[in-house]
Amino acid sequence: MSSGSSRISLFIDGANLQSTAKALGFDIDYRRLLQEFDSSGEVLRAFYYTSVIDNSVRPLLDWLNYNGYTVVTKPAKESFDTDGRRRIKGKMEIELAVDAMEMAMQIDEMVLFSGDGGYRRLVEAVQRRGVRVMVVSSVSTQPPMIADELRRQADIFTDLLTLKPLIGRMPSR
Repeated sequence: MSSGSSRISLFIDGANLQSTAKALGFDIDYRRLLQEFDSSGEVLRAFYYTSVIDNSVRPLLDWLNYNGYTVVTKPAKESFDTDGRRRIKGKMEIELAVDAMEMAMQIDEMVLFSGDGGYRRLVEAVQRRGVRVMVVSSVSTQPPMIADELRRQADIFTDLLTLKPLIGRMPSR
């Protein structure tokens, strides 16, 4: 993945990674994920971003907090459209971007777990600071989970499916 002496930070768009893994038919083993990247360099920080609408994700967030991750959350906003359909908003792009820019001078490599094309400019800005950027998402789903512009901007693109044997586990019921 990377050279053994690299200083690495992981930036995980929780909702995006969860939906990508689900589309590929597996769950993420976050202990193994951290170990995998720790074995290829020094992980300075592993950030996990998610909005919270109820307490269903609280056990995962608590586990991540106690096991080496920096969890960044905010409450999701619930609204209803004109047809009465429930809408949930809870984007974490700004929080992730601010943290990535703050870490850019301390790291050699950034690993972004998201396929959201909105991150393309962030990746470009971090690269201008001399940081290599790996983006982890998938082209193995239909449609692909990664925006083409983000994939092209990344120094390295890794399909999440290729990481399945290293960081995957069977989906929980």
